[in-house]
Amino acid sequence: MKKKMLTGFRPTGKLHLGHLHGNISNMIKYQKDYENFFFLVDWHALSTEYLNPENIKSDVIECIIDLIALGIDPVLTHLYRQSDIPQISELTLYFSMITPLSWLERCPTYKEQMNELKSRDISTLGFLSYPVLMAADILIVNSDIIPVGEDQLPHLEITREIARRFNYLYGKYFIEPKEMLSKATRVPGIDGRKMSKSYNNAIFLSDDFDTIRSKVAMMITDPKRIHLEDPGDPGICNVFDFYKIYKEKEIEEIEQRCKQGKIGCTRCKEEISGIIYKSLEDFQEKRNKIKQNLNYVYDILEEGKKQVRQIADKTISDVRKKMGID
Repeated sequence: MKKKMLTGFRPTGKLHLGHLHGNISNMIKYQKDYENFFFLVDWHALSTEYLNPENIKSDVIECIIDLIALGIDPVLTHLYRQSDIPQISELTLYFSMITPLSWLERCPTYKEQMNELKSRDISTLGFLSYPVLMAADILIVNSDIIPVGEDQLPHLEITREIARRFNYLYGKYFIEPKEMLSKATRVPGIDGRKMSKSYNNAIFLSDDFDTIRSKVAMMITDPKRIHLEDPGDPGICNVFDFYKIYKEKEIEEIEQRCKQGKIGCTRCKEEISGIIYKSLEDFQEKRNKIKQNLNYVYDILEEGKKQVRQIADKTISDVRKKMGID
């Protein structure tokens, strides 16, 4: 039997480069090697968007279209919506009974988002218990491998701790999932922070060339470079981070031309804008075709729901027996 690979996406609109290079590239690369569970986490989206949930449903569809257009094969993959699997919420409840509050409060991602999203009221139980719901997402199908970005590693460790605690209390049942990190574990946004729609700093996969160029133009480069011939420091340049993703084989040459003042920051921005857009042309063409047949997308979600519910039913049945409920 193949091992199981699982990952979820917040349906907060179209996907961006952070998603692609954070874990989708690994999903595509290894999808033939695993039994895949890729899903849209609309309950997680409610943890920050509960005041304005009207776009979540349509955002789910946009995200599924993006995934298929990028190369996720519905024949090889269970594609589904989190809220279509009610067993996840039941497992979340059981896990919440055994998860110490201190595990959640110490999570660095929780602290970071509380600081970054001060404009929203996220002092809620749902937001605090995000890692418990994530654990249920993963363990409902007993997944082995989780493609994640660096920022999600603390959440994944909580999943492992919950699995260990359950196994200790009720007998071994859950796998402790392992992470699969991509090379570009943290993709910077146009302001240097982690790329995120919440931070309004994302380059979306569906952006046209002019939009990409205008966003790249806002990226932070070496502030000490005033004249073209001034030596630059690639280590503090957001544009250079994208060269490392798209021009890995030529990165030493690119680094040297910056350090030697052989190319200006404006030209670098123009160059990387073209490289990014060129890499997205095939995707955008496929995306437009899929949008012409949304029934195809709905059928994929319906099939994914049926298949995953069967697996989830068995997990919940086993958990209830182990906990003495049944």
